[in-house]
Formats: sequence, structure tokens, C-alpha cells
Amino acid sequence: MLRLNAHPTGHHFLQIPGPSPVPDRILRAISLPTIDHRGPEFGVLGLKVLADMKKIFKTEQPVMIYPSSGTGAWEAALANVLNPGDHVLMYETGHFAFLWNKLATAMGYRTEVLSLPMPDGWRHGVQADMIEKRLKEDSAHSIKAVCVVHNETSTGVTSDIAAVRRAIDAAKHPALLLVDTISGLAGADFEHDAWGIDVSISGSQKGLMLPPGLGFNALSARAIEVSKTCKTPRAYWGWGEMLEMNKNGYWPSTPNTNLLYGLSEACDMIFAEGLPAIFARHQRWAAGVRAAVNAWGLPIQCADPAVYSPILTGVMTPEGVDADAVRKVIYERFDCSLGTGLGKVKGRMFRIGHLGDSNDLTLVATVAGCEMGLKAAGVPLAGSGVTAIMDYFTRHPGGLAKG
Repeated sequence: MLRLNAHPTGHHFLQIPGPSPVPDRILRAISLPTIDHRGPEFGVLGLKVLADMKKIFKTEQPVMIYPSSGTGAWEAALANVLNPGDHVLMYETGHFAFLWNKLATAMGYRTEVLSLPMPDGWRHGVQADMIEKRLKEDSAHSIKAVCVVHNETSTGVTSDIAAVRRAIDAAKHPALLLVDTISGLAGADFEHDAWGIDVSISGSQKGLMLPPGLGFNALSARAIEVSKTCKTPRAYWGWGEMLEMNKNGYWPSTPNTNLLYGLSEACDMIFAEGLPAIFARHQRWAAGVRAAVNAWGLPIQCADPAVYSPILTGVMTPEGVDADAVRKVIYERFDCSLGTGLGKVKGRMFRIGHLGDSNDLTLVATVAGCEMGLKAAGVPLAGSGVTAIMDYFTRHPGGLAKG
């Protein structure tokens, strides 16, 4: 029986790709007393976090902040720009792209899915040429939106979103571009305006280093105009009233006050270090972890080095080895949580997150836990991943974060 008050000695290694480990500084901010969400102090906080998130998304346009999960932000994005029964083109790169399609179907939209055949479909990024070809075939412009995932959390694949925009433009198609960057934002480079995105979707529990509970929609001017005549019923998710009340730093419904304290603190930490330094740090961590996986002689779920995720690395286990059984050994023996394989790759791989409140030693220890767990589970390894990651970090030194 699970005992919620049972804590082993030492630090638990939360190395799933989200929720990510939360820095103590952010936890302290969240613990501050709750204030009146209609009072003047809250208006100052609201204006700050709304302005900060525009910088994180790299946009001059409004950003909506919901007390919700990323799933809620998915629904908000669709509900504000689509009419009932609209035709939506979705590209499946993994389980979360699959779930977004499932949600869109449940909302009554007519979805069409593009992907490479399995197993390649979940080992590569979005193929922009496939989107361009399909849109060129849609001479009647029945497709109203293209939905893609920036960083697929289930597989460790980061897609080229700028290439998707170029594909839509090359097809001379008016479809809106909707992008899920729930696990990519603030850990991998993301440019809402420069990449021509109409709605970007994110959540608080990944690169922003917060607990779950905040969902985001970054908008384009075109998306806002479309939303004004959209016929999908919406109330809580509607942008119109939020846009109006956000002008003064307030929300039409009760906001998640204490998580907004944490968001303000997270943004301060991010800006102190600088987004370019943060992106470089995550790329370096990812390369170190991949060096370990390569030394083990195990395949990486992402088969294309050009789109390796800086947020997580998917590790494929040998045929006949249950990856979840290996994860169980690592958790029970070494107090380290790893991400499970999801959907079509369940039992075939596990995921190592390298984001949030981590550092070189955190990741070396995580690799050590994985290596010991793999050996304890009887998985043959070609070499030492611990030595490989230490060698990589030694040869590629990183500086201390300023935040």
C-alpha cells in the first residue's frame, strides 16, 4: 500500500520529462499568502506575468494564461478559431499529437492525420513536405487549421516549425497554424511571431519549472480576428473577455494566484540567465545523456539527429525487454523516476528528462541509476554510460546558471 508520508533519505530524482523538478526559489514564491485577485496588487502581478510570457513566446501579440493543464490549452486553441465540423489537418509524431487529435475529434471537428508509417512515424519529426503536398491538393480550402507538436514529449523529437509555416505558404493555403510547445517552451528555441504561428499552446510544468496548473495560448492578430466570428460554443475558454480584462492585469474568472507568483519568479530566473544560454544548456545536457545511451549500445527513440530533443531522450530497450519493468527496478532500487513509454511504444522505451531544476551532477547520477537498473534487470550493455556522460561534460564545460 502506498504511504504518502513515506520519504526515503536523500533527494528523489524526478527525471521524467515533466512535471519537471521545481527550484526551491519558485516553491518559496508559491508559498506566499494569497492576495485578492480583484485588488490593486494583483493587477500589478497580472500585467507583469502577461508581459513576461510575451517575451518567453517571443511575440508582440497577447498571451492567454488559464488555470488549466496543457490539455485545457489545447481545447482553448481549437475552440476559439474553429467552427463545428471544421476540417483540421493534424500531424502525428507521437502520443501527445495522437491525444490532441483525439480531443479535436471529441470536440466535433473533422480531423485528418498525416504521419510516416510506424515505427518510423514516432521516430522522426514533422515532414513539412507532406503537409505542403496535402494542402496543395485542398483546392477548395476546406482545411481550416494545421496542428503540429513542436517538442513531442512521448518520443524526444523536436520538429522544425518554421519549415511547416513555409510549407503552408508555399501551398498558398489560408489554414491557420496551431503549435503545441507544451514541453518545448523555455527549453528549446521557440519563436511564435517569427515562425508565423497563429496559436501556440503550452503549460507550466516543463521548461517553465512550475508545478502543473497553468495553460497558455499565444495568439496572432489573425487568430484573434477569426475568433470573433467563430461559432464553437465557449465560455471559460473564450478569448474575448480575457483579452479585455487582461488589459488591466485581471481575469474574468478566478486565476491561479499562487502559481502566478511562481510564474513571475520563474520568468525572473529565465531572464537573468537569458534564453540563449538556457537553450544552449539544455542542448549540452541532452548531448551528454545521448553519449551515455550510445555507450550502452541502446537505440535512441528519435532516429534523426537533426531533430534530437534538448528536453528529453527516449531510450529503446532490446527486443523482449519490458522497459516498464526496467523503470520499476530503477525506481524501487535507486529512487529515480523515469518517463514511461506511451501509447504505441509502451513497454518498448523509457524517457530521461533533462530539464527543470537539474545540473550536470543530477544527470550523471540519473545515468548511474539507469545503468545500475539496466544491469540489475539483466539488460546487456556495450559500455559505461556513466563514463561517457562524465567525459562529455568534462570536455564540454558549462557555466553556472545566473538565476
